[in-house]
Parts: sequence; C-alpha cells; structure tokens
Amino acid sequence: MGLPALEFSDCCLDSPQFRERLKSHEAELDKTNKFIKELIKDGKALIVALKNLSSAKRKFADSLNDFKFQCIGDAETDDEICIAKSLQEFATVLRNLEDERIRMIENAGEVLITPLEKFRKEQIGAAKADTQVDLVRQHFYEVSLEYVFKVQEVQERKMFEFVEPLLAFLQGLFTFYHHGYELAKDFSDFKTELTISIQNTRNRFEGTRSEVESLMKKMKENPHEHKNISPFTMEGYLYVQEKRHFGTSWVKHYCTYQSESKQITMVPFDQKSGGKGGEDEAITLKSCTRRKTDSIEKRFCFDVEAVDRSGVITMQALSEEDRRLWMEAMDGREPVYNSNKDNQNEGMAQLDNMGFSIVKKCIHAVESRGINEQGLYRIVGVNSRVQKLLSILMDPKTAETEDDICAEWEVKTITSALKTYLR
Repeated sequence: MGLPALEFSDCCLDSPQFRERLKSHEAELDKTNKFIKELIKDGKALIVALKNLSSAKRKFADSLNDFKFQCIGDAETDDEICIAKSLQEFATVLRNLEDERIRMIENAGEVLITPLEKFRKEQIGAAKADTQVDLVRQHFYEVSLEYVFKVQEVQERKMFEFVEPLLAFLQGLFTFYHHGYELAKDFSDFKTELTISIQNTRNRFEGTRSEVESLMKKMKENPHEHKNISPFTMEGYLYVQEKRHFGTSWVKHYCTYQSESKQITMVPFDQKSGGKGGEDEAITLKSCTRRKTDSIEKRFCFDVEAVDRSGVITMQALSEEDRRLWMEAMDGREPVYNSNKDNQNEGMAQLDNMGFSIVKKCIHAVESRGINEQGLYRIVGVNSRVQKLLSILMDPKTAETEDDICAEWEVKTITSALKTYLR
C-alpha cells in the first residue's frame, strides 16, 4: 500500500487525519535518508574494495610479466616460443582490463556518491528542516502549503534523482565488463594458438616420457656404462683434512684428476648454498698412499703428496669402493711396513704372563659385552681413557686382584687399549 496523498485544501484545516498523513510522509523520508546513508557507506566500501582488487591484479600481472621461461637447449621450437611469451600476454590483458576498472572507479565517486549525498542533504535535509511548522502552530496555515509542496516534491524527486546515479554506476560496470568481452575477443586468436602449442608440448612429453624413464632405469642398474665421456680420469667429492688454529677439520671438495698431467683440482663445496665455497686449487700429484684404518679416526682415507706443495694432504673418500677407484686412478700404493724393525724387535715383542693376562681380559670383555656392536675394533676410543685403562691393566697390583675389566669401560676403549698394547 502506497503513501496517502496530501491535499493543499487540507493544509488550512490542520486536522488529526492530515497530521497522520503528513507524519507517514515524514517517516518515509527519514527511512529513505537512512537507507541512502548506508548505501553511500557501502558504495565507498565497494570502491575501496575495487581499488584493492585492482592493485592485487596489477601486482599479479607484474609477477607474470617478470617471469621468463628458460627452455632446454639453445634452439626453441615455435610451440616453446608461444608458451614462453604467454605470461607476458596474460599480463597485458590483465593490465588493460585494470586500466578500464580504474576509469570506472574514478568515475564512481562523481556518478554515484556525490549525487546521492547531494540529494540526501539538499532535498531530504531541506524537507526535514521545514518541520518548523510545529513551532509556529498559530501561523500553520501560512507555511503548511510550502511544507506540503516540499514533501511531495522530495517524494517525486527520489524516483529519479535517487535511482539515476545507481543506473549510471551500473552502466559503468557494464562498460567495464563489455571492455573485458572485447579483450577476450581480441585474445581469442592467441588463445587458440597457445592451446595448440600446449597440446603439442604435452603430446611430445607423453611420447618421450616412456623412453626417458627406460633410459633412467638402465642408468640406475649400470651407472658406469652410461657415464658421459669426461676429460678427467677420476672426479667426485672428497673430504680434505685442513689444519686449523685449534686442530683440524674436514672440508668437502669436488675433486678432479687427470692422469696424463697428474693434475688434481680441488673446488671447495659450500654446504649451505650447494655451490662453490672458495677458489679452486690445483696441484701436481707426486704419490698416493692408502691410509691405515687404525692410524686415523676416519675411514676410507688416503694420503696425497704433491710436487708443488709441501706436506701430506689427507683425503677421505665416500666409501671403500670410491677410495679404491681413486687409488687406481692415481696409481696409489699400500702403506709400507718396516719389516727390518719388526725382525729386530721380534725377541722383545714376546708376551709375558702379564701380557697374556691383559690380552685375555680384553678379549673376554669384548666377547662377553660387545661382540654384536657395529664397528668393533674399528671405532676408536677416547685417547685419555685408553691410556688410563692401559695403566690399570699394566699395574701389577691391580693385575693380581682383578680378573675382569669393570663394566664402566666402553667396548671401544677396551679394543683401542688392546690394539695399542699389541703395537
């Protein structure tokens, strides 16, 4: 049901019925005023959201534009060229679309917000201000005609001054979406070309995938047969022992060896970056000797002497097989033992009763407590504890009173003590 009509002829009567009809018009204007205030608030929030959306899309477009595809090999196929430039094309379309959106956003203030605020303040506000009629009841007949005229004028004006800005704003949206439609039509040819290139690339990938997978399996089963021809006799990672102020450290290097020139090149490896960790160093090989396991705390070691560098360089391979390959490549030799010295000291190396007692105690402790331990007789104990255990075992007083080695001694300490004693 609509609002009741206001008649000019009722203005002079000032009847209760006329007052009720007038109040219903005033309530409707107040409702319209509140609605327009909320609409303006929502419109401003929408404009801010559109600006944020546009900013995010532009940033997305910039990211697409900055990325460059790197194809395998020097020459690129037509499909690869098409796919490589696709991201830049996507970015161009998005930027063009956002340019139109920004124009729409800039016009939204003048087209939507300003007219609504003007109508609310100048028309509805003026009609509400005319409620001074209540203050001049004794002269009501003089001002009521103007007030009724204003109220009805506002009621009629809202039918076009309120709706027209909304229509203009929607027209801006339609223009924006139509611009997107035009961009989509212009993009259609490239989209078709790109779709074909993507499908061609996928077909080639599916066609070669089984062959590549089969080759990968063959290389896994027999890697040495499929190695690339290298100018080096041997290459790979080695740990090189380097002296520091407070001891030594093991630094990972990528090393190459050329048998003809006998040149070894060592490239430091940075664990964090996965790349080079310093300058290359090249030396000329003089000799290579396998390092005895019991002479160093690391396994798979060998010593290298250089013509152009003093001292011995100790290197550690990644495995026993890896050390064997490096030794073969460098014509490495086994460590030399002084057989004459052994013959001279043969008489002095005889075990006495105490010696037999020490050996028996050590072997009994190892077999009863550590026969299942990994690295038995290979993992060395702490030198200070090894020396302390030896002094206890070789002490005649404790040797007579104690038959077994106490459980407090670790197995690696016992095996190291036994090896040290037998040397």
